[in-house]
Amino acid sequence: MTRAYPPVSVFGVPTDIGASRRGASMGPEALRVAGLVEAIAARGVDARDIGDVPGPRNPVSPPVDGYRHLAEVTAWNRAVFDASLGELRAGRMPILLGGDHCLAIGSIAAVAAHCRDNGKNLRVLWLDAHADFNTSALTPSGNIHGMPVACLCGMGPEALTTLGGVVPAITPAQVRQIGIRSVDPGEKRLVKEHGLDIYDMRYIDEVGMRRTMEEALEGVDADTHLHVSFDVDMLDPSIAPGTGTRVPGGVNYREAQLIMEMVADSGRLGSLDLVEVNPALDRRNATAKLAVDLVESLFGKSTLMRD
Repeated sequence: MTRAYPPVSVFGVPTDIGASRRGASMGPEALRVAGLVEAIAARGVDARDIGDVPGPRNPVSPPVDGYRHLAEVTAWNRAVFDASLGELRAGRMPILLGGDHCLAIGSIAAVAAHCRDNGKNLRVLWLDAHADFNTSALTPSGNIHGMPVACLCGMGPEALTTLGGVVPAITPAQVRQIGIRSVDPGEKRLVKEHGLDIYDMRYIDEVGMRRTMEEALEGVDADTHLHVSFDVDMLDPSIAPGTGTRVPGGVNYREAQLIMEMVADSGRLGSLDLVEVNPALDRRNATAKLAVDLVESLFGKSTLMRD
């Protein structure tokens, strides 16, 4: 099946400002070295690399009032918001190369604003080992890469919850989380209270990835903008060692390919985050290369021509 994709703009966000370990700041360059832009262009897509967005240095300081590096996290996410929204308004698909997953606050807030402006429904596929639904009251670390979904849903510091101009930027009903297998005790209660739709690894083991994806994509139609926020720690560490918060028992290679192929089959992919690639923890750039392989499937690569 031949699909038409909008032109793509890839931009890097070289920071690990919200993470617990250093190194994700090198992720954008690792993904470029692995040939991400060339791989997308080889699928017949107009793809260009618009460079890295600027932002502050990482001060590596302890939490203040429950948050580490809040001012710097806000500055980076404002830069992401502006870059993403600018590309969307230009009719291009933004692809964020992280960097850590706190950056999804800016990218998804931008997509949500774009959807409001254009009367589109938003569906977010959150591909991750973690629910990222923590608040400062629940986690002593203060690391904001564990809080982006909560911030987007209106629970977090005002500087981040108001980033897109509307609070909350999204609702839990717009999110489907896949691959989850690490949720903090207090976070479990918050997830249940807000009805976050999570397809954890037990559910995937029980029903299979095909049914999981059918359910996660249910209701996605021509009026839907589909945003994929892909943290490489969704993948099992045996195939994706280059990430800072590895959790055993993750999504395997074939399951990951099926996720991407079914997203491609939907024809609704509108924007993408690709985050938490940490070359300092990797083996010969294997994680970045695997991520590029999976992104190719997002853009229609398959074994056979399918109707």
